[in-house]
Amino acid sequence: MYRVDFKTPCRVHFIGIGGISMSGLAEMLHLKGFTVTGSDRDKTKNTEKLEGMGIHVAIGQAAKNITDDIDFIVVTAAIAKDNEEYIAAVESGKPMLTRAELLGQIMENFPNSVGVSGTHGKTTTTALLSHVLLQAGKDPSIHIGGILDAIGGTSRIGHSDYFVAEACEYTNSYHQLYPMISIILNIDYDHLDFFGSIDAIADSFATYAQHTKDGGAVIMLGDSPYCGRIRDAVKDRSVSFITFGEQDGNDYQAKDIELDAAGHPSFTLIVKGEERGRISLAVTGAHNAINSLSVIAAADFMEIPFDITANALLSSPSAHRRFEIKGKISNGATIVDDFGHHPAEMKCALEIARRITKGELWCAFQPYTYTRTLGLLDDFADVLSACDHVLLTEIYGAREKDDGSVTSDDLVREVRKRGTDCHNLSTFDGIERYFLEHGKNNDLLITMGCGNIGILADQFIEHDLSTKSTK
Repeated sequence: MYRVDFKTPCRVHFIGIGGISMSGLAEMLHLKGFTVTGSDRDKTKNTEKLEGMGIHVAIGQAAKNITDDIDFIVVTAAIAKDNEEYIAAVESGKPMLTRAELLGQIMENFPNSVGVSGTHGKTTTTALLSHVLLQAGKDPSIHIGGILDAIGGTSRIGHSDYFVAEACEYTNSYHQLYPMISIILNIDYDHLDFFGSIDAIADSFATYAQHTKDGGAVIMLGDSPYCGRIRDAVKDRSVSFITFGEQDGNDYQAKDIELDAAGHPSFTLIVKGEERGRISLAVTGAHNAINSLSVIAAADFMEIPFDITANALLSSPSAHRRFEIKGKISNGATIVDDFGHHPAEMKCALEIARRITKGELWCAFQPYTYTRTLGLLDDFADVLSACDHVLLTEIYGAREKDDGSVTSDDLVREVRKRGTDCHNLSTFDGIERYFLEHGKNNDLLITMGCGNIGILADQFIEHDLSTKSTK
């Protein structure tokens, strides 16, 4: 594998630079003095931000983007092997790294590193832990899979030995990481196109846990049915194994979880059987009460004073697109945007939405990838049927090609079987027109998915503001 000399900046090119993680890594290298260029399929807010920093981004992936003056190339797993630019990169003979390999090499420079993994909740938990480290004056470097206002984007270069990063399981990319603290929030059935079975997913997380550095800690959801498998995987290693959850017997336990009117949780913290106090969070959802336990456990392991941790959790906002309330529009409805794209994540967000809405609950959902939609079709239908109205786009294929096995119309049929109003309106404009015509005062519409559905949430607000300004 090519080794990056971070003390001697050179020219690096990112294929797929607009991805949330890729853009963050590009920004980190740019701030370290590297000459960075990249390409992506479409112009996005991420590419516009990079351009504003002086990073040249080619829109459209083509062989001509691979120039002779590039020293090494970074490629994301979302790039297909028949991509014209990828083929040119391979044929150029230039050193190539995957996104995960580059992240792993960056992490090696930080003795106090934390990898936040799990099928769900990685970004919010990374945001919480980052806020704790910032409030504790640890000046951490940060790499997060979402936009965090506290750091002005997706990455931060600190000047200490502390580094916190999301650790993504897709294509086993987190196997390139060797953190001092490995957090595993949960293990669920996802990324069906790669793993194929839940046992394969659990084995993957076990391998990730085994990469924890000696003297470090594995912090694992003790309520998970796979906790024993992860514990066994590291039983012969010189690492601490710390559990958290809602059930008795966990090292860190959340008891008596309560939600306020806006969905913010509070709970009694029990540490190894002893009550430590009441914790309140600025983020929403009972699931984040559980996730925050991993943050408290990591902060304790790093010997951060408990009062700093508790106060930081009370004031820590989440990243963008994590139940982000965008505002009210002229018909009196509230627009919320959420990244949820797996039924377990969507269920949590929709429960909060139902809790805070005074009118009817609408969900504008963009299914993400054909394999996930087909494999979890009934689960998606069950979750969405909790809404009053569901508006769908076409499936966002991302890295996959449409083989005709599933369409959004299949999901419409299943949701309607469960008695919920559902329509496939295909496009963002179609959804916007329909909701403006049928939505009412006090209704809530949540745009949901991990493709580009966030554009629709912004579209509602921007068009509404534009209409008001012309009156």
